[in-house]
Amino acid sequence: MPYLEMPKLSDTMTEGTVVKWRKAVGDTVSIGDVLAEIETDKAVMELEAFDDGTLKEICIPEGGKAKVGDHLALVLGAGESAPKKTDKATGAEKKVEPIQQISAKPTTASASATSGGRVKASPLAKKIAAAKGVQLATIQGSGPGGRVVAKDLESASAQTPRASAPAAAPIFTTTLPEGAKRIPLSGMRKIIAERLLASKTQIPHFYLNIEVDAGNLLKMRAQVNAPLEKAGAGKLTINDFILKAVVAAAVKVPRVNASYAGDSIIEYPDVHLSVAVAVEDGLVTPVVRSAQNKSLRQISEEVKDLATRARTKKLKPEEYQGGTLTVSNLGSYGIDSFSAVINPPQAIILAIGAIVKKPVVNAQDEIVPAHRLAIGLSADHRVVDGAVGAQYLAELRLLIENPALMLI
Repeated sequence: MPYLEMPKLSDTMTEGTVVKWRKAVGDTVSIGDVLAEIETDKAVMELEAFDDGTLKEICIPEGGKAKVGDHLALVLGAGESAPKKTDKATGAEKKVEPIQQISAKPTTASASATSGGRVKASPLAKKIAAAKGVQLATIQGSGPGGRVVAKDLESASAQTPRASAPAAAPIFTTTLPEGAKRIPLSGMRKIIAERLLASKTQIPHFYLNIEVDAGNLLKMRAQVNAPLEKAGAGKLTINDFILKAVVAAAVKVPRVNASYAGDSIIEYPDVHLSVAVAVEDGLVTPVVRSAQNKSLRQISEEVKDLATRARTKKLKPEEYQGGTLTVSNLGSYGIDSFSAVINPPQAIILAIGAIVKKPVVNAQDEIVPAHRLAIGLSADHRVVDGAVGAQYLAELRLLIENPALMLI
């Protein structure tokens, strides 16, 4: 019971790295104290104590890796002694009950301690529940006064359908040529490999592409940013307008804001917008929640904040999980157009390229210069048909070519 285990801090986490110990051996710890900083596949999170006691042993040093469920440290309460690894009476290995071992069973909301309609839970339990998509009110708390603690959540099931990873691909084991080096996969890189392989092998992708006139969008951005610049406020980017248009179009065509669930299709009432952000050694998709209810300015500020914290691994699990559609924009890298891989369990992902100035033929059959923007749609054919995808792109084109409609 006194051993603290590596918790599962996200639904894709299989191992974690101890970045820093906040407590030393011999320190007294109380419920809620931060014991260590743990780096998962997507963020650095604080590991909190959910019992009072003294830190007697650190099993994994700073910089060390541990799989989910491995012992991290030994914390003993008053009067407790360290568990024995073997039973002297029988010589058999004695099973030690770890702190994080869970035997909780889902129950009704009344089973957990509540205060004013709120479920009592430790901060770590709240983080794990958010990562797993579990309602705390359905968990029987085993902490003081019925409080839900981290160990109550290990056996709880996530409520969001996920694609299971296929069998591992054969490993390339040829002899390395001179000068080549083998780079071990980081936790993030492993998860990206597993999820994208599952996406491409289990989801029937199809692709639609359009090219839109971005001239009015550029003019609108200049008009909006002029007073903002004079006031010293942050300016809006082209991507901000595109994100707003993506969300508004999804409200018009709700079938794209959905997931495949085996024997049904789930259409979500809110557009939780995932935005692809490049980070060191990978990619993170922080989520703007209920984006359909947010203004252009609100979306802009939230994306900037999320992107900054994604790059420093400071996102909370609920800030990068639960998205319902994704936008990936490589325009700033000079990419004209591309096709993106669907982020399961979502049904679509938008691939946004750079705005390119090129000659086009106008309605009067004249060749004129124009600013063109290529947009690619990757869709799950189990959820979205070609006609639905085309309808969505038509709505998106209307908004981008007439950006004033976004402000209505």
